Amino acid sequence: MVSDRAAPGSRARARHWPILWLLTGLMLVTGFHAKPSLATSFNIDSTRIGVVTIEPGQTYWERFGHNAILIDLGDGSEPLLYNFGMFDFDQPGFMGKFIAGQMRYRLTVEPYRRSLADYQALGRGATLQWLALDPDQRRELIAILQWNALPENVYYRYDYFLDNCSTRVRDALDHALGGRLQRQLIGRSRGLSYRFEAMRLGAEPLWMGLGMSLGLGPFAERPLSRWDEAFVPMRLREALREVTTADGSPLVLSEQSLLPHRLHETAVAAPRWWPRFLILGVALAVLIGRLHARPRALAWALGSFWLLTGLIGLGLAGLWLASDHRAAWGNENLLLFDPLALALLPIAWNLARRRTIGPWQQRLLLVILLLAGAAAFLKFLPFRFQDNIDWIVLMLPIHFAAWSATRKASKAHAVVVPAAV
Repeated sequence: MVSDRAAPGSRARARHWPILWLLTGLMLVTGFHAKPSLATSFNIDSTRIGVVTIEPGQTYWERFGHNAILIDLGDGSEPLLYNFGMFDFDQPGFMGKFIAGQMRYRLTVEPYRRSLADYQALGRGATLQWLALDPDQRRELIAILQWNALPENVYYRYDYFLDNCSTRVRDALDHALGGRLQRQLIGRSRGLSYRFEAMRLGAEPLWMGLGMSLGLGPFAERPLSRWDEAFVPMRLREALREVTTADGSPLVLSEQSLLPHRLHETAVAAPRWWPRFLILGVALAVLIGRLHARPRALAWALGSFWLLTGLIGLGLAGLWLASDHRAAWGNENLLLFDPLALALLPIAWNLARRRTIGPWQQRLLLVILLLAGAAAFLKFLPFRFQDNIDWIVLMLPIHFAAWSATRKASKAHAVVVPAAV
């Protein structure tokens, strides 16, 4: 989930795309369309290679930062930045591919100074790490970048955790180093997870944080090695500081600040919403409980709740069953946001008309309550874990209140009218 700039014009158009709330953050990449290239012949001994890391920006696709590989031939020509990935809201079928998790992004080659000026205008900080690569490693890395810049190779299948602009930088460096980067990082872990990193960096704006929290499934809980953490550009920068070359010297020759960061500092931990969600869930449950004597008000409240719950559930089910967003598969939040809730809407109609609820509807209401309870029960099982306690403490009290208030309201009516199927 790494970001930089959208293609020209995309920033304004994105404001009209609220559907991106569910997994953005889950979609965060880079963009520019200049096509400069390295000279066909150059002195490898005078060539310097570094990694430029850009701090997070304010727009949602910039929230995860960005990085790129800098090539300076040392001959007075313009240094170039190799940025992996560009997205453009105007590309044919973009929205359908985004929803299906089949996004294709591409490598762009950007003039260093012009690119840096764009980040400076946005107030985003930038650092440069010059790398201690020998001539053969520099030659190999340049060959990798040039191969990826060929028209037939420029596009790649984007995955916001496993294959983004930062992992592409990591993998290119590792290949040039003969696998040394991976060997030093793969066996080490700080116990972080994809969810932790996604929520730490993407909790703002709130709609994006809520969408990611709701849409991420068990895949996002897997513990990350330092190698895996490098899907975040700033984590890769940290890791490079600790990597050594074959002779034991630091891989990073020097590090310099290119631009000061003028925006707010990046959060160091993921937000914990469960106390506020618990208060909200209990408050709404109490409110619903007090409406059992007011059938019309109860009908409106429960109808709205079941409609919203069911529609969200359909979205979560679609991401699991009909998309390639593997981080959304097997989402336990489907137990809390059950698509079956849409079948409860006739109950709201019956309540509004002061009718007793039919037996099958009462059983369905109980099933949905028990499924929501199963989401809490799964927290006690050692072989199944998803960090969705925020949504459990919000939704479970409301589901219980809906079941209880519906039974009370139904019993208060003397006339039993079977509900239409």
